[in-house]
Amino acid sequence: MNDKIINRIIRIGAFAMLAAVLVLLFPRYNNSLRYHYEVGKPWAYSTLRAEYDFPIYKTDEQLAKEQERMRSTFAPYFRYIPRVQRQVMVISLQDMEYIQENGYSRISIVQNSLAKTYPLADVYTPASAYKRFGYECAQNLTLDTAMTNSYLEKQLATISPTQGLVQAGEKIIGQGDIVTDRHYQILQSLRRTLEGDSFGQKQHTLSILGEAILVLLFLSMFVLYLYVFRPQYLRSTSTILFFCLQILIVIGLACCLLRFSSLSIYLIPFAWVPILTRVFFDSRTALFLHFTTILIASLIAPAPVEFFFIQITVGMVAVSSLSDMTRRAQLVQTAGWILLTQLIAYMAFSFAQTGVFSAIDPWMFLYFFICAILTIGCYGLIFVFERMFRFISSITLIELTDINSDLLHALAERAPGTFQHSMQVSNLASEAAKAVGANTLLVRTGALYHDIGKMTDPLYFTENQTGVENPLLKMDPRDAAQVIISHVSEGEKIARRNHLPEVIINFITTHHGTSLVRYFYNTWCNAHPDEPVDTRLFQYPGPKPSTKEGAILMMADAVEARSRSLSEYTEASISNAVDKMIDAQIADGQFADTPLSFKDVEDIRRVFKSRLIAFNHHRISYPTLNNGK
Repeated sequence: MNDKIINRIIRIGAFAMLAAVLVLLFPRYNNSLRYHYEVGKPWAYSTLRAEYDFPIYKTDEQLAKEQERMRSTFAPYFRYIPRVQRQVMVISLQDMEYIQENGYSRISIVQNSLAKTYPLADVYTPASAYKRFGYECAQNLTLDTAMTNSYLEKQLATISPTQGLVQAGEKIIGQGDIVTDRHYQILQSLRRTLEGDSFGQKQHTLSILGEAILVLLFLSMFVLYLYVFRPQYLRSTSTILFFCLQILIVIGLACCLLRFSSLSIYLIPFAWVPILTRVFFDSRTALFLHFTTILIASLIAPAPVEFFFIQITVGMVAVSSLSDMTRRAQLVQTAGWILLTQLIAYMAFSFAQTGVFSAIDPWMFLYFFICAILTIGCYGLIFVFERMFRFISSITLIELTDINSDLLHALAERAPGTFQHSMQVSNLASEAAKAVGANTLLVRTGALYHDIGKMTDPLYFTENQTGVENPLLKMDPRDAAQVIISHVSEGEKIARRNHLPEVIINFITTHHGTSLVRYFYNTWCNAHPDEPVDTRLFQYPGPKPSTKEGAILMMADAVEARSRSLSEYTEASISNAVDKMIDAQIADGQFADTPLSFKDVEDIRRVFKSRLIAFNHHRISYPTLNNGK
């Protein structure tokens, strides 16, 4: 089994595993009746009717009152103590306290298997009997705890836990109706019925099956989006794992919060998903992944309609306010916009549903504030995911473009000509990237580092030779070609020693593709016209560029170098040089693996020509004074 098939299995398995884990994590406390309702608030769902008969269960308060009434009429059981006179009924002080604490007003005396009831007023303790009759009376009754508890439990068991019946088809509550105490009691009874043993395992199994199907459906829609609009993401195992991990983190946190606490789901920063995705990828994918996450989270949210409305709005604001994250302060600003959006959306939704200020829960403001603070913590996750998946963020790219960094400073010191060439290539490539919708910041950064391998032997390259004869001209063309080619492998070594991101290293290894070192190849062929040529000695090892940004850098590098060798700088000469270089690269198949279109290539040509003409425009000669000063 080759690596391609293995990676495909991993990608498919990641989504399947994600769905299974999420369903297992879902809290089951309200599994059977997924409605959120409160007394005094309107019913936010469609009219609810009973699908079958079910009893209306009494509330805990109602049952407690009935039990209290039954206890007040119950008479605990006592037995006579043998060989003690019986003219006065006397019990211990401890038994009297037990009777009074439980609210009993009478007792039952068991004699000869018969029980006779007496009012509590006829019963004394030794102390009260002495006070009443003036002489000491011994205790002659003792509490039969086992019989008392047994008969009391039997009587309490006769209390019915239900009152009334809701028949199949009967309306329970209508859409927009205010939830009264009676409605609440019936809804709680329905929930209890659904979660009871009578429905048991079948209900539980069907519920889990439904959740699993819905989660798979939502994930399938996201996969379909990737297949149609972002197939390159779907082919990347690390990217798929990144998407799945984000969903698992935020929904896993939400499940734990709901399962083990009574806190609000709004404490969970769901905005992490669109922010992280936007930092590493594009806005459309960020929004679509956020929609998928919120749809899944709505399955466990206490008030799914309100939750979905607020969170979708938050995701749109997060992506819009973070179009390109180049500064840390942008994340704080985004968190502020998210907080404001949550507050407005929550209040607007509450007013639309109820029309009263009393529907606003002040605690929600605190939840939203804490969520905004947690959103800022996303910055730490950016760093973690960069290292974990070898992604690169705009912040890192900005840091890498600092020409005062140690590596770029060393390039400017050791190979000043190469440094200036890289700066010019960076300007050309970024302008072209902007014209074709490529990642401008990425290609600018890659261009600054693409030739760092020339630091090893800078004098072998013409841009660093000032008044010095080119030493390569004294070498065998084959050896000279290998020296030129080696700047790619040397550049990769330097980049890895300095821990440059893999995406930047990719620019170093692909900026020449598999092209030939034409100068020395032609020199060898001209000097040995009758000998076969081993092209591998004059060919860069590759690979060819596979992205728009890689292709743009390759073109910009060749065009900028070619423009330096022109004998005259005119619009015609520059235009001709650009066309020849790009046409040669196309004919050589260097861009066959890139997503560049014919229109993209034409737009890139146009940008290169206009920028090179602007770089090399003629300047006027300043006149001197007649006196020579």
